[in-house]
Amino acid sequence: MLEQYGLSAESRAFLETANFMWIDGEPVQAAAGQTFEAFDPASGQPIAALPAAQAEDVDRAVASARAAFDNPAWRMMRPNQRERLIHRLADLIEANAPQLAELEALNNGKGVKIARYGDVASAVNYLRYMAGWPTKLEGQTMEPSVPYMPDANLFGYTRREPVGVVGAIIPWNFPLVMAAWKLGPALAAGCTVVLKPAEETPLTALRLAQLVQEAGFPPGVVNVVTGLGDQAGAALAAHPGVNKITFTGSTEVGKLVGKAAIDNMARLSLELGGKSPVIVLPDADIKAAVRGAANAIFFNQGQVCTAGSRLYVHRSIFDQVAEGVASIADKMVLGDAFNDATQMGPLVSARQQQRVLGYIEQGLRQGAEALAGGGAAERDGYFVKPTVLSQVNDQMSVVQQEIFGPVLVADSFSDLDEVLARANGTQYGLGASLWSNDLKAVHYMIPRIQAGTVWVNTHNVLDPALPFGGYKQSGIGREMARQAVESFTETKAVLMNL
Repeated sequence: MLEQYGLSAESRAFLETANFMWIDGEPVQAAAGQTFEAFDPASGQPIAALPAAQAEDVDRAVASARAAFDNPAWRMMRPNQRERLIHRLADLIEANAPQLAELEALNNGKGVKIARYGDVASAVNYLRYMAGWPTKLEGQTMEPSVPYMPDANLFGYTRREPVGVVGAIIPWNFPLVMAAWKLGPALAAGCTVVLKPAEETPLTALRLAQLVQEAGFPPGVVNVVTGLGDQAGAALAAHPGVNKITFTGSTEVGKLVGKAAIDNMARLSLELGGKSPVIVLPDADIKAAVRGAANAIFFNQGQVCTAGSRLYVHRSIFDQVAEGVASIADKMVLGDAFNDATQMGPLVSARQQQRVLGYIEQGLRQGAEALAGGGAAERDGYFVKPTVLSQVNDQMSVVQQEIFGPVLVADSFSDLDEVLARANGTQYGLGASLWSNDLKAVHYMIPRIQAGTVWVNTHNVLDPALPFGGYKQSGIGREMARQAVESFTETKAVLMNL
């Protein structure tokens, strides 16, 4: 079945041997011998059988990470040496970009060109940014004033130290990018990592583990355990040997991960769900807003935590914008990741396809009208037609819940305060975008939008130097930027009586 895609010899060779986890610098099997299958979502056919890690395998990976953390070869490594290793890893990812893009596209369903020039390039860019941080983590000095020791000559300072062993659990929508988001700041801070990729998309994490070794990281600094979320993922989240859990995924699962981690007082960062509003003001460039709104929801098949899944357009231009987005949806070409004509690929799994279709059906039953799409595509694989729903209200599940698919709900508004209340009217607060050239209106709205990122005349654009995370139930903590690196450290206070 895979012959039709014209995979490179390197990718075919990797797939023939992609039946391992990575612990202590070695490919290993699950102790109990259990396996699970990874699939090509465009055809529904299996492409690899991988070890299904259980608690004992997670124990082994955590023990490896702990030994590596305590090993002077890593613990006493100078910051500039960690910097060079991370740069070397970024260089190796770039050198292997064609293969990584093929594996990502095959396993996830996104276009191979998008995977190469979007995902792989973003992972490289992010790691290169993070490579600069080991030499810039710093403490502060102070002159203490202690009233009951007025004559003492005291000196105080703080230092940042790595938090320890990190359990990193990543989702299936951007597997390589999410792995880089976790590994970059953790390694920059001097931590060691046990990475658990999503069961749907483990392939690039395993190839990445090989590149970590090739880059020269000591064995055990990065370990990868494959398996099911409720087995391997749950064991990692609850493991007493893990000092920090970093998780990206749904709010529902994130709450379970957080509860498990807090029992061990593990440090925690959670990047969770979203229901991001796209707000088009009456002065907006309509063509740009139409293209932007379509890209905000249909990029990566809508499987984006910041997907612009709620479109609010001023009533004076609503019909033009909604119909414009619907027209784009109707014309989109669905296909596999390796077809140059493809504009939208499949969803990642049969389970995700059924979940998205269930939301669409529920919305239609509740009175929504499909301006475009509204069901599954009639072809093999896990395809859903790009869908635009109008005639919605704020109580509908399609408006309130994260669908994580190519489904847009569109409605009109009359004034800024009204749309602000509606934009803030969900449990989520990850992203939002404003489409306008009215600076007064834009600056009025930005501080009133409850979201971690607000874009203006663009959407889903990220830079490593800008922190990323959510308000409300969209998460705890921030990815990227200084905030991400510092979240992998502990602050130690030192006071000396001289």
